[in-house]
Amino acid sequence: MTDTTSSTPATDPDVPLVDALADDNPAMTRRETLEALSGILLGVFVSLLATTITSTALPRIVADLGGSQHSYTWVVTAMLLTMTISTPLWGKLADLTNRKVLIQVALVITVVSAAAAGFSQDMTTLITFRALQGVGAGGLMSLATVLMSDIISPRERGKYMGLMGGVMAVAQIGGPLLGGVITDSFLGWRWTFFVGVPFAIAALIVLQKTLHLPPRDQRKVTIDYLGATLIALGVALLLVWVTFAGDQFAWASWQTAAMVGAAVVSLAVAVLVERKVAEPIIPLHLFRNRTFVLSIVASAAVGVAMFGTAVFLSQYLQLARGKTPTEAGLQTIPMVVGTMLGGIVLGRIISRTGRYKAIMVGGAAVLSLSLFGMSTISTDTSFVIISVYLFGLGLSVGALMQNLVLATQNTLDVREMGAGTATVAFFRSLGGSVGVSVLGAILALNVKDDIAAGLARLGVPASAMGDSAGAVPDMSQLPAPVADVVANAYTDGITGIFLIAVPMALVALVAICFIREIPLGERSGIQQARDLTAGQPATER
Repeated sequence: MTDTTSSTPATDPDVPLVDALADDNPAMTRRETLEALSGILLGVFVSLLATTITSTALPRIVADLGGSQHSYTWVVTAMLLTMTISTPLWGKLADLTNRKVLIQVALVITVVSAAAAGFSQDMTTLITFRALQGVGAGGLMSLATVLMSDIISPRERGKYMGLMGGVMAVAQIGGPLLGGVITDSFLGWRWTFFVGVPFAIAALIVLQKTLHLPPRDQRKVTIDYLGATLIALGVALLLVWVTFAGDQFAWASWQTAAMVGAAVVSLAVAVLVERKVAEPIIPLHLFRNRTFVLSIVASAAVGVAMFGTAVFLSQYLQLARGKTPTEAGLQTIPMVVGTMLGGIVLGRIISRTGRYKAIMVGGAAVLSLSLFGMSTISTDTSFVIISVYLFGLGLSVGALMQNLVLATQNTLDVREMGAGTATVAFFRSLGGSVGVSVLGAILALNVKDDIAAGLARLGVPASAMGDSAGAVPDMSQLPAPVADVVANAYTDGITGIFLIAVPMALVALVAICFIREIPLGERSGIQQARDLTAGQPATER
């Protein structure tokens, strides 16, 4: 494999290019860049806030709606599933249509569906609106990085991606904490879904006023609907299978054969379709790019390790350690501080030096060690020790997530920036979705078995759990001995999840070690597109 992608000649009339700007200014001023970036980052903040604000409230929400551990997992999985499926389509649309309009549409979908979820009266309704929310979130997260590539050169992008990391950290701190406070207040958990609406309105206004992109060539947009459908079907079948296998049916069963077989056939046909259509959702020739492939492997592995473990952290804090939603939100601050420092400080170092591989290698190593540390905690582990592990997890996120995208974008043709960036995000979300589904299924099975065994040792009948049997329990309603059994079961189950995630972090470490570091380019996407109109090379290595 090589570290360059094949690009369409600049003379091809079917390739959408950014028109030349009215002036000859080779780059946006710092003020113009920050103004445009403010709208993009506010959109990212709204997306993350709508997601994270429910994290500490989720155990209470699921308990109030009578949900089980599986439905708890599906509240998260449904959003990750639709985010994963929609991400490549958003990326392809970004290469073909108006990116500013796209990010505004994604923002509206995210917040309207989140607000609708606040009216849910049962788990089915909640999961449905969370799935719709994932469609918008997939667009916001992928389009934000694509738009940054438009206005900022790869060399400077590390610094500005650090700002994105800071915004993400604020949303990650403020979201769980605000969600916990609202849940514990007289307002109740439903208001955690409504609070993002004013932020969304502000984001739409700022985007409209500050984000000014040159016009794109007008041409007929061709969407690969067949390829998109086949990819969505294949991914959905795999995620449904890993969620229910081992609980609703055996791993070795006809259901497994049917789901996996149909998924494999669907994805195999999707590959054939993507090779033939004029505008593939995922351009297959990108897989000749070594950095692109290794970044995908690392991103998917990090997605499994991070999404699959962070989702269940609130359950450990609330069910195993007896913390309130507010207290659980406060306990996540070390992880978020680590993310903020990793994004901002390391991003500035990358922009100053132009070197990024050593930082990513170190981030993957810290991720592996931190996950292993979290696998050793118990019901009485000092929160100081847990905070150190959480800080390490956050630091590794700051070092890895955006920099893997940066390394990939640095090798992409400007005309395929949307599809390439979204494909990396697609596999990262896919890893997170699979991680949540698989680890959630393992957790549900282990917790169920451990509770049954613990009650048997006490000589307590399973009926002592009352309505909590098989559901996420309300610990305050359980007798003390039974509550201890439940707490130990969740502790053992969740620490086991962290241990399972360690090999995935090691996979990311190995993949990053094989990435060949390429000097960061000095020209933004808009400048590269202008070069194309002048017949100059499309990419700068």
